[in-house]
Amino acid sequence: MASTFPRRTRVAAAVALIVALAGAAPPASAFCGFYVGKADAKLFNEASQVILARDGNRTVIGMRNDFQGELTDFALVVPVPVVLQKGQIHIGDPKIFERIDAYSAPRLAEYFDPNPCELRKMAREMAALPASADAMLAQKARRDKALGVTVEARYTVGEYDIVILSATQSNGLELWLRQNGYRIPAHASRALQPYVRQGLKFFVAKVNLAEQAKTGFSYLRPLQFAFEYERFMLPVRLGMLNAKGPQDLVVYVLTRNGRVETTNYRTVQLPANVELPTYVRGEFPKVYKALFQAQAKREDYRVVWTEYFWDMGWCDPCSADPLSPEELRGAGVFWLDGDLSPIGGPGTGAAPIARPRGSAQPVMLTRLHLRYTPETLPEDLMFQETQDRQNFQARYILRHPWQGDAKACPEAKSYFEEVAKRQEREAQTLANLTAWDLNDIRGRMNVQAVSAPQWWERLWR
Repeated sequence: MASTFPRRTRVAAAVALIVALAGAAPPASAFCGFYVGKADAKLFNEASQVILARDGNRTVIGMRNDFQGELTDFALVVPVPVVLQKGQIHIGDPKIFERIDAYSAPRLAEYFDPNPCELRKMAREMAALPASADAMLAQKARRDKALGVTVEARYTVGEYDIVILSATQSNGLELWLRQNGYRIPAHASRALQPYVRQGLKFFVAKVNLAEQAKTGFSYLRPLQFAFEYERFMLPVRLGMLNAKGPQDLVVYVLTRNGRVETTNYRTVQLPANVELPTYVRGEFPKVYKALFQAQAKREDYRVVWTEYFWDMGWCDPCSADPLSPEELRGAGVFWLDGDLSPIGGPGTGAAPIARPRGSAQPVMLTRLHLRYTPETLPEDLMFQETQDRQNFQARYILRHPWQGDAKACPEAKSYFEEVAKRQEREAQTLANLTAWDLNDIRGRMNVQAVSAPQWWERLWR
């Protein structure tokens, strides 16, 4: 009996993972919300932008500098590993920098709480339906119809039981999933709602334990340089010779397989996927600028921050469309369709492959942001491409409360009590991220501090 326990544990974990991906709440996943704003590299003064495309030992670097002054005074000095031929130097398109910046910029997503009385109404209607064993199938069909859910198809594929659903209301879909044994977070309807509105279908899967057991498994035009070099690095030290205080560097790294990080400095994900007060909707660039400054200062300007990592083929939510194959080539990506480079990189012996147009692009984008001084950046940046493909974006969330009456139903009162606690958490989160005064934030939100319950209140509750 003991020998079967590890297998069941792994199966349970797999089920939890699949359901989490299918129905997690907005703060913990990338469900599409109503996109309302972004914070791009133009926010930061004394900033340079670099697009770095790398595969094997081949590198294309494009540099766009925030140069201010007479153009006759401008000079760009970039260390390169070899004597570049004229054909290895190219004048890039500044629009490519604007596009890749907009696509990967930190973003704000917006959600609206549903009516807390609707779930209660639906639950009461479901309880009134007949429960006769002889009428079980008919009962289920009526129940699904009442929820606005249609089972379009059912399959067993390998060790997975799969259903394809369509739905007319997100609350009904959330109830259907719960009633059919899917463990999903509370208020998942907020996340499902945009997809329901678009008329999309829903792929839902569970692990079939019997089938699983059979498997046996557990601002100037940018300059671009193309060259070959075994070291994956970016020379930045020379750019500090005429620096006037802290500098900002945003690097967009395009690779074939995985996330990129620095090897000689700490690479850390920026605090993200948290809920902020709704009043920041109209001033998100200001908020993000203060947030980044506070985080960089706390780390003494010695950390490289990951602001974005995603497959260039898609995004969720998108602050701009992914770059087209033509734009990616303009950014220096040399391994797309039509290029006869070995898929495995130079020197691998892999056969040349031309990818058909319209297929998913084999391009991963890592956006790194560094604020530094000559003292905090003693070495040029050294990189490595990791095997990590876990998506990440600096996304910040607004959740608008339901605008109904607290007396509308019994659930409304407890809902508004929870909203008050949530708003206090939002205020504290913003204060922590930006180093702004908490009481000033509460004043902007028009909320009072929520004190923790006394020990005896928790005892008798």
